[in-house]
Formats: sequence, structure tokens, C-alpha cells
Amino acid sequence: MTDYIKKILTARVYDVAIESPLDPMPRLSKRLERPVLLKREDLQAVFSFKLRGAYNKMSGLDAEQISRGVVCASAGNHAQGVALAAAKLGARAVIVMPRTTPSIKVEACRARGAEVILHGDAFDEALAEAKRLEAAEGLTFLHPFDDADVIAGQGTIGKEILEQHTGPIEAIFVPVGGGGLAAGIATFVKYLRPGTKVIGVEPEDAACMAAALAAGTRVSLPSVGLFADGVAVRQAGEETFRLCREHLDEVITVDTDAMCAAVKDIFDDTRAVSEPSGALSLAGAKVYAEREGGTGTLVAISSGANLNFDRLRHIAERAEIGEQREVLIGVTIPERPGAYRAFINALGPRAITEFNYRQAASAEAQIFVGINLTGGRREKQALIGDLRGAGYRVLDMSDNEMAKVHVRYMVGGRSPGLADERLYRFQFPERPGALMKFLDALGPDFDITLFHYRNHGADYGRVLAGIRVPPQERARFDAAIEDLGYPATDETENPAYRLFLDGEAARA
Repeated sequence: MTDYIKKILTARVYDVAIESPLDPMPRLSKRLERPVLLKREDLQAVFSFKLRGAYNKMSGLDAEQISRGVVCASAGNHAQGVALAAAKLGARAVIVMPRTTPSIKVEACRARGAEVILHGDAFDEALAEAKRLEAAEGLTFLHPFDDADVIAGQGTIGKEILEQHTGPIEAIFVPVGGGGLAAGIATFVKYLRPGTKVIGVEPEDAACMAAALAAGTRVSLPSVGLFADGVAVRQAGEETFRLCREHLDEVITVDTDAMCAAVKDIFDDTRAVSEPSGALSLAGAKVYAEREGGTGTLVAISSGANLNFDRLRHIAERAEIGEQREVLIGVTIPERPGAYRAFINALGPRAITEFNYRQAASAEAQIFVGINLTGGRREKQALIGDLRGAGYRVLDMSDNEMAKVHVRYMVGGRSPGLADERLYRFQFPERPGALMKFLDALGPDFDITLFHYRNHGADYGRVLAGIRVPPQERARFDAAIEDLGYPATDETENPAYRLFLDGEAARA
């Protein structure tokens, strides 16, 4: 342990790294009723902590090793650290990355002059290829986590945290992939402040360190999830496992929704956009705070911000569920006039975030509904209880992965035998009562045959509605829509509607 403390204190990281700030998170702190601080490693030159270990390792190589060049395997952030270090030290860098690596990380390495090879679908396959290149080309291999100099470089984060916050810290939360960051921080913190907990955090579908600690030996997971690609490692390192087993207090695992919610928390307090693995430790801190209570200071590490922009769609979609601010339910209601109005009244003043329905030849209607929550799990349980008490059959789908990823987009289709249907796009104002105003404007004479709405954070809601309008009632319907005042576009002749939704077309 003393050797590691010396290594951390003498690590050469500040040629390329900054002493990242330890920022307060006022909004989250207020919600959790305890101080929460965020170590901003996303502000490093490669938007990740990984340059610390990579440079510390490379700066210790001799001239002959530098001249031969280096090779590494990485899911992206270690690769960028190696690329930066190699550029600074004038070395050739060959980097093997899984084919699943986000393109933003691949292009960042190439921009720094590294030779990038995409190989395999996961880190372990890339690692095997990097080891093959080491032997074939005489390159020096730089392990992303299972190396004493890499561990020491990452451990400088622990040193900075203790220097920046001299008061008591109840717990420091560290993301765990192969374990290099956790090993370095835990070793240093436990040496100087043994009373401070150091807690690792892993995704539920890539929890190699949790599995190893439970088994008492390193284990290799059969597969890992790739949502948090920065920690998608099947097996912890040998040295990192030894240090984590000795110094970590525990490992907490979290799901995808919790990581998405933590990305949103970081954005709300810092306006920075974290990658999923970068928000992992904060997700664990929230689990700990809810489980333990108390008022002690918690520190989480924002470990990276290398995120493909298109992934934000998924993160935004899942964040509210991860925060227990939205519940997704399937509800069975009678297929008769007035049933919608009765259901909306049963929801009370709560805001609807999603509503999917398609009329079918049945006495019952199945609707997919999202509802905003302000009281978390307790409110969700009370809401479902109230609806069931009112006679509705309710299925909670908030934790149903298939429903959240697929089924919500598949409610509907053609309704054979449905005559006189017209399809409209509406813009609803995003305010309470907008849907009820729409239902009141239609009255009982116009039957809703399709309804699709999802809140997208705009100041208006985009709604697609099918309405049965007999030809002789067209003028009265048009007048009702005009009086409603919501912008409306007739999409009845839209070829997409004709191809996928029109029940009349099904008979043609």
C-alpha cells in the first residue's frame, strides 16, 4: 500500500491533465437533503480521466520502447489518453477498439494521429487482437487498467478530492469497468482517511467486479451490456481486483434508467452532458442516499463525456422513468362513448406524458399511457391503486424493457371495418386540461379511433388523432375543430396513413 501511495504522489500526470474541479450539485443536493459534489473529469483534454493513467505509464517508458511504438485495447477513453500521450512523446500509437465503440471516440483518436483498428464486438476481443499485435510488431502494450502505473495515475484523482474537500466525506463513488480508477482512488483514500467509504458502481449488465467480489476470485462474465461502453468489461484485472477486494467498501449496481437519470442530473446542475459510464457513479450515489439516509457529504466522479449525439434520444426518453418522475401503464377501458373522459377524470390533475390508442373490434380498449409523477414511487403506487379501485385493469410497464423500447411505438395499425375515419395532426398546448378541452370540443358525437401523443419537451404537444366523421357531419366537425383553436392538419390522404393505418385500405 505504501508503494502505491508513493507512486500516486509522484505520478506524472499534470503535463497533460488538469486538476479538475470538485463542483457542488445544488439541485441534487437539495433533493437528497445532503451535500453532493461532482469531480469533473469530463473537463480533461480528452473529456475523460483516462489520460492520467495512460500518460503516467508512457512517461515511464525508456527511449527504446518509445521508438518501437505502443499498442492498446480500449472502448474509447483509454485510447484517447494513449493517443494524446503518444502525440506528446512522439511515439507511434496503434489502438484496437471494439466495432461497437461510439464514433466520436474513434474519430478523436484518429485526430490525434493514432492508428485505429476496429476489431471484435467487445473489449475482450479487442484486447486479444492488441496482444497479438504486441507480439507480431514488437510494440509495447499499455493495459487500460491492470497496470500499477496506470492505477497510480488514476489514483491522483483521490489525492485531489481529499485536497479539495478537507472536511468530512461520507462516501466517494467510483465507476468500475476493469477497476483501475477504483483501485487507485480506494488505495489512496483508505490510507489517508480510512473512515471515508469508497464505493464502486457498475451497470447491472456489466458487473464484473461485483461478481468477482461475491465469488472471492475473478470471474469472466459470459456477456456484457454496451450501453455504458466505457465500463463494458467482462473480467476485472488481476491487480485491480486485489486492491478493490482490500479497499472498496462495496459495489452498487444500477440499471440503464438510473444512468439516464444521472446524466440528466449532471446536466441540470452543470449544463454538461455526460456519457452513460460518466454518470454511473452519480447513479450509485443516489441509490446509496435513498438506502442509507443521513446528511454526510457524497462525492461522485463524472468520469467522461464522450457521447455520440444520437444517443441523447434514448437517454432523454428514459431519464424520467429513472428518476421515478414518470410511470408507464397499460390500462383497459370500455370501448364506448365517454370512456376517455371518465379515465382522464380518474387521473385527476396529473400531466399525461404519453397516450397511445387504436380502436379495435372489441368491447374493451387497451391504452398505453405515460403519467408525470411528482411524488416518486409512493405516488405511482397510489395512482395504480386508485385506478384499480375505480375498476380499471392496470399493468405497470415502467420496468418492462420490451414495452419501453418497442411496444410503445407499435400500439395501433389498421382497424379493418372502420369506416369514415379521418386522420388529423394537432398541436396541443403543453398545459393541464388540454386533452379534456379537446374531448369537450368533439363531444359525444365524434368517435376517437386513434390517438398518439408523446411529450417531447416542447411548448406544444404533437398529437395524431383518428376521428370517425360521417360525410354528412363533416361541416359540423370542421366547425368544432375551428372553435377548438388548436392548429390542425388533415392527414387523411397521407400515403403513410394509407399504407399502415387505414382500415378502409385493408379491404381494398
